[in-house]
Amino acid sequence: MGGRGVDLPQGTLDLLILRALALEPKYGWAIADRIHEISRQAIDVPQGSLYPALHRLERRGWLRGRWGVADTGRRAKTYELTAKGRRQLDIETDAWKQLTAAVSLVIENA
Repeated sequence: MGGRGVDLPQGTLDLLILRALALEPKYGWAIADRIHEISRQAIDVPQGSLYPALHRLERRGWLRGRWGVADTGRRAKTYELTAKGRRQLDIETDAWKQLTAAVSLVIENA
């Protein structure tokens, strides 16, 4: 996508993190890698944004973090969705679809 990343609208990172964890638990940096991969390298999530978001989602009860040892042998925290997080993912996904449909209507018809 032209070498420049996409700037995320406010609140979008939470949705992307929840979605990245929908299939299986992941270490923090693996979440950013997954988002980058699935977005075809358009979205880079810097550590300075990722970890505060993970901690915020954990405080809200949407994620559960567990300390363990990564493949590299270093201590790392694995995050997984909670039942509350799965419900929130559904809510956020529906809201995103409604918003993008409305914006598309305006762009196409204005």
